Amino acid sequence: MIPPLLILRPEPGNAASCAAAAALGVQAVASPLFAIEIFAWQAPDPAEVDALLIGSANALRHAGPALAHYAAKPAYVVGEATAEATLKAGLQVAAIGTGGLQSVFDQVPIAHPRLLRLAGQERVALSPPPHVRLIERVVYGAVPLPLPSAIARLILTYALPAVVVALHSAQAASHFAAEIDRLALPRQRLHLATIGPRVTQAAGQGWGSIHTAPKPEDRSLLALAAQLCHTLAPREGDREV
Repeated sequence: MIPPLLILRPEPGNAASCAAAAALGVQAVASPLFAIEIFAWQAPDPAEVDALLIGSANALRHAGPALAHYAAKPAYVVGEATAEATLKAGLQVAAIGTGGLQSVFDQVPIAHPRLLRLAGQERVALSPPPHVRLIERVVYGAVPLPLPSAIARLILTYALPAVVVALHSAQAASHFAAEIDRLALPRQRLHLATIGPRVTQAAGQGWGSIHTAPKPEDRSLLALAAQLCHTLAPREGDREV
């Protein structure tokens, strides 16, 4: 029996990840651990913004109609999925980072000294290059939810060889770990796949195993999680007769 894959990210990303996981031959279990809260934000004068800095497709989804003010601006984004969302939002993609948001931030040229960062309430701290002035606007927040009792029962279903968990953010990793401890569930039953080193660090210790995706993107994370599910499945000779 192949272990199920638990996906905790909020919607609409959860459904997309579940569909992608199913295509990789694993049973995805959707259990969003956060509800999205949209914030009102004051849009700076477009004439005072040279480019945008985008670290999440959620920032584009929840920015609202004010995003249209910057349609002619280039955007520096993290990852291919965010780049696709940027194009769908009517913006131009100037550069795509591959090692986190700081990596693309460091690519910003002198020609774009004034950057508008649209972000969530929980976000990575950045160190601006000397020539860049960063304007930040928080456009959404993720409200933590309790781990459902059905998921607790799934984790305690010892007919399953294990449960694999995909973690898309450090916030999700720390909240999930806290919920597992609150419910006194066994960490060793859980094998974690994380989207990056920062998420791995936030998850802590004591899990059955923990693995970090080679690229900070959903596609890479799900490929790692699917591989982990298949690796943890009992081999034919391991089954009881």
